[in-house]
Amino acid sequence: MSDLVHEFIFHSATRSPQAEALVYGARRLVYGELAGLLRSTRDALLAHGLGMGERVAVYMEKNVENVAAMFGAAAAGGAFVPVNPLLKPEQVAYILADCNVRVLVTSVDRLRLLGDALAHCRDLKLVIAVGAGVPAAVPGVEVLGWDAALASGQHAPPPHRVIDGDLAAILYTSGSTGKPKGVVLSHRNLVAGAKSVASYLENTATDRLLAVLPLSFDYGLSQLTTAFHAGATAVLINHLLPRDVLNAVVAEKITGLAAVPPLWIQLAPLPWPADCTLRYLTNSGGAMQRPTLDALRAALPNARPFLMYGLTEAFRSTYLPPEELERRPDSMGKAIPNAEVAVLRPDGSECAPGEPGELVHRGALVSLGYWNDPAKTAERFKPIAPRHYGLPIIELAVWSGDTVRKDEDGFLYFISRNDEMIKTSGYRVSPTEVEEVVYARDQVAEAAALGVKHPSLGQAIVVVALPREGVALTASDLLAALKPHLPAYMLPQKVVIVAASLPRNPNGKIDRKLLSAQYENVFGEGA
Repeated sequence: MSDLVHEFIFHSATRSPQAEALVYGARRLVYGELAGLLRSTRDALLAHGLGMGERVAVYMEKNVENVAAMFGAAAAGGAFVPVNPLLKPEQVAYILADCNVRVLVTSVDRLRLLGDALAHCRDLKLVIAVGAGVPAAVPGVEVLGWDAALASGQHAPPPHRVIDGDLAAILYTSGSTGKPKGVVLSHRNLVAGAKSVASYLENTATDRLLAVLPLSFDYGLSQLTTAFHAGATAVLINHLLPRDVLNAVVAEKITGLAAVPPLWIQLAPLPWPADCTLRYLTNSGGAMQRPTLDALRAALPNARPFLMYGLTEAFRSTYLPPEELERRPDSMGKAIPNAEVAVLRPDGSECAPGEPGELVHRGALVSLGYWNDPAKTAERFKPIAPRHYGLPIIELAVWSGDTVRKDEDGFLYFISRNDEMIKTSGYRVSPTEVEEVVYARDQVAEAAALGVKHPSLGQAIVVVALPREGVALTASDLLAALKPHLPAYMLPQKVVIVAASLPRNPNGKIDRKLLSAQYENVFGEGA
């Protein structure tokens, strides 16, 4: 049994040392080889004095060394901090300084770009640079190439003893103030998440999972932990075009594919082969619109779609079984295995069926809070009334900030993110509800509904939309198409038609904050 996240790899290596574990381009590692690389990475970190729980940041594209650095840090008794490769030097330096990173593993090219930004990372003692060329010097910091670092671990001390409740990773997620927050994950969080997901996806050692999403995104990291738990194969890809994903699925005989809604929109119309090996698709990071889901089901009839909901603070909360799609196409489903999800009023009492309330998650997947931020932690992680009265210790649950409702059968339905609710003319309007009507028009490929300050309405609704390829669509055309389907207070005051894809945040989701900033003065500077 694996209690620690890196033990997934060691146990799979013991069971099936010659089974393929990790693929990156032409590199193919079996579990025995991957386990050996983890031990070498672990020993290198320990030889350079990595303390228990000290942070190892990994800032580079997906590759074999990236995986070895993360799981090797965990095996040493430290904690890994995956940093999205799309982030700029100032953003990277903020994360490194915020969680007091001791070791940075990056590429030779990226180290050169980081330059002076690392001067603010006062706890940084070692940089390990991957790739050809001479690594750039960092004042006051030891810099080693990857091979030299591994060679230095021959006389390393033993790894630190940790238990499943100890720190394993910190994942940074967007914060309301613009600065990212570090969500602290224990080994128990990561192991419980992998086991839960693998159980309902029915993952086995025969599966081949394509890791498309950033490993700094909990949903992306899950592709590795789930694969290693099952003894399956994880295939890494740094794609540039949607067609790259399709080509990888075909070439590597992928059986499981995870993506976020904007990527699914791009993947759905591609020419998927009739004999495609995909047996399931998963979606999280936002609701998949019905036209996209219908197109995927038509193109991939043998792939079962799993619609899921999660938040970094608790990884994954719900999923909709594929057999419920026809009956409840708009549902988030029910709680995943080994998690409990409740819909609660502000006072903590449970909502009645159909009554909107906040989604609250309890159980083994609830993280340890925000790194070095007790105030924000106290806002989101609150006591919940215990189910077994008389227990002396009060359990903390994570309050998601999402408004949902539950039907008579216990299935959940997303209403809105609380801080994205649009307040217009005294009404509270869910942007998701507006977007669903927009997406139902066949002419629209991508859309976002925003609340923008307005002198008389408080906020006005602005819809930003990208037409489908080959479709001539004007703002007045789209507004006219929406009028029969939305009440007056939900109609956008302005429709903006754009010629390029809407901006994404580093996790691939539509960047609502950036769009809101772009259009905040659309009704005038004084609005």
